[in-house]
Amino acid sequence: MRIVISEFMSLDGVVQAPGGPDEDTDGGFAHGGWSHPFFDPEVVGGAFADALTKADALLFGRRTWQTMAAAWPERAGDPFADRMNALPKYVVSRTLGDDELTWDNTTRIPGDRAVARIRELHGSEGGDLLVMGSPTLVRTLLAEDLVDELRLIIMPVLLGGGKTIFPDDGAQRTLELVSTVTSGTGVQVCTYRRAA
Repeated sequence: MRIVISEFMSLDGVVQAPGGPDEDTDGGFAHGGWSHPFFDPEVVGGAFADALTKADALLFGRRTWQTMAAAWPERAGDPFADRMNALPKYVVSRTLGDDELTWDNTTRIPGDRAVARIRELHGSEGGDLLVMGSPTLVRTLLAEDLVDELRLIIMPVLLGGGKTIFPDDGAQRTLELVSTVTSGTGVQVCTYRRAA
């Protein structure tokens, strides 16, 4: 499976709490919901719909999975929500118990086995394994060279700090820009793949 990352991102690389004020206030982050003024159903919504259409499964860190699991099941009847709810889902967690996996089709990957298990999934047949949000997990996947594609939905805003997906280990990683689309709200949807 290809591992594809899809992220809302500010110009200064912040991915924290794009969806709402209480989504993630770690570190005193006060800009939750910052992506809303720039959302464009055709370009931004289309980028997410396209990524979801190509996905054979979803992969989340615990916090993002809990946020999604609280939101998507109640939206049944919407084609996007129905696809999210039907797809197999994996959540990396050291703390969630199997009895807490209330979102249909969810399998827990123990945190201490995460990299090995994700390598197995990466090496298996199938379409895309899509990761949304989950900055801690994405940093690990990038550091372990397990990401095949980055789809960055870059919003024209500076947030001055917050969580990022990029490793800070000093390693250079070269990517190739394979497509870019600009929305009327100034959002750049940039798709990068590992350079050959």
